Amino acid sequence: MDWRSHITSNPNICHGKPCIKGTRVMVSTILDNLANDIDKEVILKNYPSITDKDILAAIQYAADIANERIIEFA
Repeated sequence: MDWRSHITSNPNICHGKPCIKGTRVMVSTILDNLANDIDKEVILKNYPSITDKDILAAIQYAADIANERIIEFA
């Protein structure tokens, strides 16, 4: 799956932050939920406009970003 078919960015929606297409659910919101060990089923219930594939696309998007950026550790 190509995450680009599920994620978009529009400067007029959520200040241009990446969102699931057709929604105002930010990718960062999905990733924050996953990072806080919230079950996928709970995320889908809390955000009924997204799908299981949208969650996977958010993870793939984050993986692509992690491959591109280097963060210095103290």
